[in-house]
Formats: sequence, structure tokens, C-alpha cells
Amino acid sequence: MNAVYLAQDPTLADFGKDPWWLVLGKIVFAFVFGLLATLLGVWFERRVVGRMAVRPGPNQVGPFGLLQTLADGLKMAFKEDILPRTADKVVFFFAPTISVICAVTALSVVPFGPMVSIFGHHTPLQVTDVSVAVLVILACSSMGIYGIVLGGWASGSTYPLLGGLRSSAQMISYEVAMGLSIVAVFMTAGTMSTSGIVAAQGDATRLTILGTEIPAPGWYAILLLPSFIIFFIATVGETNRAPFDLPEAESELVAGFMTEYSSLKFALFMLSEYVSMVTMSAVTTTLFLGGWRAPWPITLWSGANSGWWPMLWFFGKVLILVFVFVWLRGTLPRLRYDQFMRFGWKVLLPINLVWILVLSGLRSIEDWQTRDRLLATAIGAGVLLLATLFWPSRKKEPKPTVQEQVNSRPHGSFPLPPMDLQVPPSPRTKRVVAEREPANIAAGSDSREV
Repeated sequence: MNAVYLAQDPTLADFGKDPWWLVLGKIVFAFVFGLLATLLGVWFERRVVGRMAVRPGPNQVGPFGLLQTLADGLKMAFKEDILPRTADKVVFFFAPTISVICAVTALSVVPFGPMVSIFGHHTPLQVTDVSVAVLVILACSSMGIYGIVLGGWASGSTYPLLGGLRSSAQMISYEVAMGLSIVAVFMTAGTMSTSGIVAAQGDATRLTILGTEIPAPGWYAILLLPSFIIFFIATVGETNRAPFDLPEAESELVAGFMTEYSSLKFALFMLSEYVSMVTMSAVTTTLFLGGWRAPWPITLWSGANSGWWPMLWFFGKVLILVFVFVWLRGTLPRLRYDQFMRFGWKVLLPINLVWILVLSGLRSIEDWQTRDRLLATAIGAGVLLLATLFWPSRKKEPKPTVQEQVNSRPHGSFPLPPMDLQVPPSPRTKRVVAEREPANIAAGSDSREV
């Protein structure tokens, strides 16, 4: 590959001009990236959680246990594939593949880097891009839930069906919050193209503080802090990761929608979960963390955002977000179902709507410096959001005693019996006790004589 370093942001006009073999190579690269990220992600999660739990984690198969995930995959491949008698055979077979295909398809519109030269062809490091690429990602995220729902329904069992129903309610709850959080990105970037959103975050921002201009990053994670926090929380709920892994809920639903699956079908469901985690980390990086653009102070180097170097920055950001996913699993307990639904509908959704309203008002004021006001408002809104989420709950008033409740009754109420009323034992109880006492006394005397 002839690495000609080009500091050029791809546009929609740059797509659709590659030869067939280059397009095929990009598709294979995206697919291999998803699979390798899953293999390393399982190992990474087990090592990190092991470190947090003060235990070694996988360390027997391969150096540092790197081949443990491969060994687990081979083990599941050679296990017996059991098909329940009451299952819908066709849907039962295709449900895991739906989840995997949708998770991998979303990677097709994620930009991995800028324009580069591959065997003399100038091409963007992205499979494809369209004017509504973010809607493609949302569609893939929504369709992936159908694999879980159909897998639970087609198993022909009660527990998988309950897990599938939970996942459908979860999808409705957190898909709304996720979609609204992306609206702020559309409004600020002025486009739904993923490459355009990354390019919009590359503009330098200068803030005037006390009469002095200072550079500030143009990442939407800072400019749109509330949207970033809500979007990441929604992605954790969408990928069924702890503490939002309600569709599985091993403690109450055995294994959730995967109860009746085994062998490679079970492995496909597990693969789809980890691919979705990596895909949503890549999407979060694209929408809010500048995509493949280098963070400060690496940007001081003039060649940081050109050539093949941006892929390194992109993978580093994705790895950090995957670590946050694992961190949440190792520290937070699973929420109750009512807490989970209440948090989505009564906390995330109202905050998101208010934030969109505030942002719309700022965008309508033309004579303001939009970036400066936007950054200041985002910081204030982010502080307010964090205060709302982590503010200690109000202490409940102590429950009054029974006597206090009796005294507070209005005059003329129906009389209550005394609280210390003791019910005397029945005559039958007295008779049984009297009959048993002589026998107990005789047995006691015999034992003493022995």
C-alpha cells in the first residue's frame, strides 16, 4: 500500500468511486474488525473484571490467556446442539443471525479515518456513507432487538418469552432517549452524514474568557455534554449490558431469552452482544468524540490527522469506551425492572426534551456567538444533569407508631380494641396441656433414675 498522507476530510462526493475489489476489501475489514474486537473484548472484559475483583482472570490458554476466547468458541462449536421440541425451528435458527448481522452492518457507515491512498486509489477509510447515515445506525440498532424478541418467542418456553418481552419494552424506552440525544448533534453539525459530523467536530473553537481567546476542542461530548451522557447511558441499555441486562436477568429468568439455546447459536447471541458493544462505542466516538481526529495535545503535531495515524486515535477512543462498559459491569448491580423503566421515561426523556428546547432557543439567536454560548450552556446543563442524577434522595419521614396513628384519628371514629389485648388460650389447648404434663413428669423421673 502506497501511504500518501492526505489531510483531507471525506465528503459524500468521495464515495461510490472505488473499484469493486477495494469495496470488497473495506467490507472484509469492517467484518474482521467486528470479529477480532469481539474476541479481544471477551478476553479484555474477563481480565479487567478479574483485576477489579482481585483475581487473575484467564491466564492459562496462550500468553496472558489471549487464546482463552478462541478456546471457548471451539468448545461451544463442538457442544451438542439441542433443539426444543416445541420450538419454531426456522425462527429459532435465524434469530441469533439477525442480531449479529444488524450489529455488523452498523459498522459500514462508521468512518475509521480520513482520505488515504491504497494502491494508487484515493479513498476514505469508510465502507460507505449516505446523507442519513445516522438513521441507518438507529435502524440497525432497532432491528437487532428483533433477534432477541424472536429468539425468546421461538423457544417455546415461558422464561425465554418473558426475557424477549422485557427486551421489547427496553427497546422502546431507551431508543427514544437515544434518538433525542442525536437530535442535538444534527442541529449543531447541520448534517446526518457520519463523515460530515466528524468534519464538523474538527473546527477549532475559540472562547473569550476575561478578554483572552483560548482554544477549546470542538468535540460534541463537550459542546453537547447532556446529549453525550444520555446517549451513552442509552447505548448501555440498548446493548443489554449491566446494570441494564434485564432481558437476561440470570437470577430470575434462568438465562433470559437464551435459556433454550446451546452450541453455536448460543455463541452467536454472545457474539452479537459484544459486537454491539464495540459498534456503539465506535458510533459514540464518531458522534461525540471527534471520530478519528486526534485529541489534544497530539493535535499540535501537524500530521496527526492525516494518513493512517487517525485509525490509531479512533481505536484508542473505542477501547476507552469499551473499558467504561466493562467498568460498569464490574461495579454496578443490576437494577430492578421498575427502576429501569422509571429511569428511562421519567429521568432521561424529560431532561433530553428540556435540553433540546434550550438548544433550539440558542440556535435561533443569530447575533450570538453560537459556539461560545453553546459551550457555556452545555457545561451548565451538564452540571445540572449530574446534580439531578446523583443528588441524594430525600430522607423519608419516620413512620408513626401504632399509638400515634390511633391518637391522630378524628373524634367520633370507630373505636379500636386495645393494642395490648391478649387472646386467652382455648379450652381445648388447656385440656391437651393437662393431659401431657403427667407423662412428661414420669419420663423425667425415669431419666433421673437411670
